[in-house]
Amino acid sequence: MVATLAVAGCSTKSRFRTYDGPAVTSILLDKGDRQLYLLNSNKVLKQYKFELGFAPVGDKKVEGDGKTPEGNYIIDRRNPNSAFHLSIGISYPDANDIAEAKALGESPGGEIFIHGQPNAFKARGPDWTAGCIAVKNREIEEIYAMVNNGTVITLIA
Repeated sequence: MVATLAVAGCSTKSRFRTYDGPAVTSILLDKGDRQLYLLNSNKVLKQYKFELGFAPVGDKKVEGDGKTPEGNYIIDRRNPNSAFHLSIGISYPDANDIAEAKALGESPGGEIFIHGQPNAFKARGPDWTAGCIAVKNREIEEIYAMVNNGTVITLIA
């Protein structure tokens, strides 16, 4: 079976694609190697390079630290009207993240997404996000089509 990505619509190019291939059962995001893997069981369906927050090393602890979370989360929302082309949300913070930040007297922050490039400004250099995962616009179009809400995402150092 061959997986296909098709552009929706006949006359104009749309950022909303369709996907007719094996289900993405999980996502593995390796921060150290800068590789995001869309998996069906243990088979890699797609692989992408990405950029991170302005402080890429270490686990996100508090709002504004510029770090990307590490651990197991869920893809829990999609934003077709994102300020970053398209975006899919990660369920950060979870109860442990909230407790950890509270113990520090801080907010854990939130709004962590996998997204495309900015609509209103140009990204400058590597690791420019506030803690999100940024891919190219054509790549977020594929990811948006392939990944369903409820998909487990594991972020490792």
